Amino acid sequence: MRLGIVACDILKNEIEHLTKDDPDFVKREYLEFALHVYPEDMRIKIEDTVNALKGEVDAVFVGYAVCSSLQGLTKKLEVPAVMLEGADCIDALLGSQEYTEEKKICTGTWFSSPGWAEQGVEGIIKELHLDSVEGYDPKFFVDMLFQSYERCLFVDSGVGRTEHYRKKSEEVAEYLGLRHECRTCGLSKLEEAIRKVKELGASLAS
Repeated sequence: MRLGIVACDILKNEIEHLTKDDPDFVKREYLEFALHVYPEDMRIKIEDTVNALKGEVDAVFVGYAVCSSLQGLTKKLEVPAVMLEGADCIDALLGSQEYTEEKKICTGTWFSSPGWAEQGVEGIIKELHLDSVEGYDPKFFVDMLFQSYERCLFVDSGVGRTEHYRKKSEEVAEYLGLRHECRTCGLSKLEEAIRKVKELGASLAS
């Protein structure tokens, strides 16, 4: 059985933690997180990257949640695939119920996973399209956009350099003028998707 991974680099640490020693995964490609700034372009890029693996793998784990434009993605791919459930990468880490609960605790929450923390302030500026506004300091717009936010919540997935990511998340919170809080999460939704793609690959390879 030969499996591939095409995923957002925001989730690279978690996915590699779960698959790095698994010989079934023979192809891995992590795409730049900023692709989702342009949802339709992101969808095309993912489709092209997965379809390029046709004939090289039996199935692909698509390490993306719906992320605005990916509903029904697997039905249009030329390679059998499994993708993550949920609205976005934080949903994929926390689970929908916990994600909703955290939003109830504080509606104005900026969620910071290890991948997001690593992107830092520059990642937020890209995420909000502020890197293309000429003649203005991005902080001017950041301050306006985050007026209603109160906290930055670091979602610790327990993989990689936790202390490093936590400090990076604290730097983001300071830049945004938010209080910083931390919580842990499991990887059950990623594990479930990986289990499904392995089952799919095994059924097709037999």
